[in-house]
Amino acid sequence: MSNYRVLVSDPISEKGVEALRSAEGITVDVKTGLSPDELKAIIGDYHGLVIRSQTKVTPDVFEAATNLKAIGRAGVGVDNIDRDAATDHGVVVMNTPSGNTISTAEHAFALMLSLARNIGPAHSSMIAGRFDRKLYTGVEIFGKRLAILGMGRIGTEFAKRAQAFGMTVVAYDPFLTTARAQSLKVELAETAEEALTGADVVTLHIPMTPDSKHILNEKSIALMAPGALIVNCARGGLVDEAAAKASIDAGHLGGIALDVYEVEPPPADFPLFSAKKTVFTPHLGASTAEAQENVGIEVAIQIKDFLQTGEIRNAVNMPNLDAKTLESVGPYLDLASSLGKLLSEIAPAQCDSITCSYLGPVSELDTELVTRKVLTGYLAAASNEAQVNLINAPAVAKALGIVVNESTVALATNCTELIEVTATKGDEKITVAGTFFGTAARIVHISGHNVETNSKGRFLFVENDDRPGIVGVIGSTLGTAEVNIANMALSRNAAQKTAVTVIEVDTEPTAELLGTLRSTPGILRVLSFEL
Repeated sequence: MSNYRVLVSDPISEKGVEALRSAEGITVDVKTGLSPDELKAIIGDYHGLVIRSQTKVTPDVFEAATNLKAIGRAGVGVDNIDRDAATDHGVVVMNTPSGNTISTAEHAFALMLSLARNIGPAHSSMIAGRFDRKLYTGVEIFGKRLAILGMGRIGTEFAKRAQAFGMTVVAYDPFLTTARAQSLKVELAETAEEALTGADVVTLHIPMTPDSKHILNEKSIALMAPGALIVNCARGGLVDEAAAKASIDAGHLGGIALDVYEVEPPPADFPLFSAKKTVFTPHLGASTAEAQENVGIEVAIQIKDFLQTGEIRNAVNMPNLDAKTLESVGPYLDLASSLGKLLSEIAPAQCDSITCSYLGPVSELDTELVTRKVLTGYLAAASNEAQVNLINAPAVAKALGIVVNESTVALATNCTELIEVTATKGDEKITVAGTFFGTAARIVHISGHNVETNSKGRFLFVENDDRPGIVGVIGSTLGTAEVNIANMALSRNAAQKTAVTVIEVDTEPTAELLGTLRSTPGILRVLSFEL
């Protein structure tokens, strides 16, 4: 088994570290508090990196991380990881979205209640020796309209608690289906603006992206009901803090509770510190003993499983490839890689597009992973990109100007299941295809010729005039050179008066042998490759 090295550069639970240390073939170093230069100096020695929010994984770090395969974030947010750079360098980025779900939902709910009932200022007043009952009259949340932006795990848990307290819940999430909304007993809004209109309380549970930055701004805050409350335990920057302060000062917004900030920690002159009716906590959403242990163990197991088996869970830059998915698509991945490699050998250079088409049971699976595997096979040879893998294959193809498509099978075939891959350059199209005979993967079509050969091995591809004696010449030439034939597939194209011979051989033909074949009258093309 390979020996992998994993660096833990931010504090995680000791049980998480132990889960890595006890894994066969994995060596763990815990080095926290590294400066950016210190991290860059050592990261090239590691295959896995475990972080929280302190470590910043920048493009410079990825340039130095020549052996890095995976980053595990103990937590949800990955703002401190340059995901584009990770993808370009073929590094999978995984987070732990479920480990702190309850912790964050409970903290957001506590902030809402504290804000509604003035818990913070009332406590401070008592400590100061005052008993200001009338000054801190609050509002009930029972019967109030709650808008939840983001109905992932945390938003869903918040909704359950809000419903138990008698709130009416309206939710906006671009991925929330009508059926799912009905099962959660929440009203589904088609836009964020629709959800915010008339809301008495708004809680945020969405990622920070260019589209979501300042999703609560002067205009959207004005849509809320007078006296509305805002809770943000998600990401800093979702709320335009200056607009929130202005709305509170103007008497429209009733108050705001924040656990995250656009700048962390917020400066001493943070405008909202002087606003009325506020509650602030220092990014405590995931800060429970249970959550810290959960995310530490979860991220450790994800890194271990990826390094040992290739299993990918909770990835943010590619589809998941968990044990169940591996079981269903695994047999197709090797065939897809072979088809990609084969296509790179016989297709013209600098193709405009690659189309992966599917027929039968394979078409019902997550074919994105199969397509990515085709690309890894094709690009590893076609672009001399040694580090092309499932993570960065689409990005490499895009950088080369290759358009990647998926469709249904176009070939006329008797196969009940088929993976067909076509490379296009201008008006020229080259297609290869493969299927399964039982559990055996077979290549059944190469560039207009129906053949049947193994999907792995060392091959000669010979295209020749369709006339008597050519196959015999090929066989005798190989025999003279002491190259043993393991398998041979023949196919004729009567219309073009050409034929192909696909020969599986035991040893790699020499350059001299290939030259002899290519100079033989009637032989049009000879390729030697390994799949």
